[in-house]
Amino acid sequence: MENKKQKIKRQIRIRSKFKGTKQKPRLSVFRSNKFMYAQLIDDEKGQTILAVCEKDLDNKTSKIKTERAKALGIALAKQAKTKKIQTVVFDRGSYAYHGRVKALAEGSREGGLKF
Repeated sequence: MENKKQKIKRQIRIRSKFKGTKQKPRLSVFRSNKFMYAQLIDDEKGQTILAVCEKDLDNKTSKIKTERAKALGIALAKQAKTKKIQTVVFDRGSYAYHGRVKALAEGSREGGLKF
């Protein structure tokens, strides 16, 4: 129970520092044991602009989670470009910026998104 409270505190602390807009949405990351999820959120309207999941990726051949996360970031960037979004605010949630979270961020940068 204590760990959950600490996680929520970290999320609130990180998310209080920035808000997403339509021109510069918030890139929110969720990491489960199996999959990663990423979404672009407009906080002014409280709407999700775009959501991507590892389940939707074509290349399920890679068993390394970090490689799948990087591919997810690239896919997110491609879909964001079709919606004419070039800059985002990165929200890592309560997760540390390493491993899969870092790979997703690097993949989205490779795809053309600017943080």
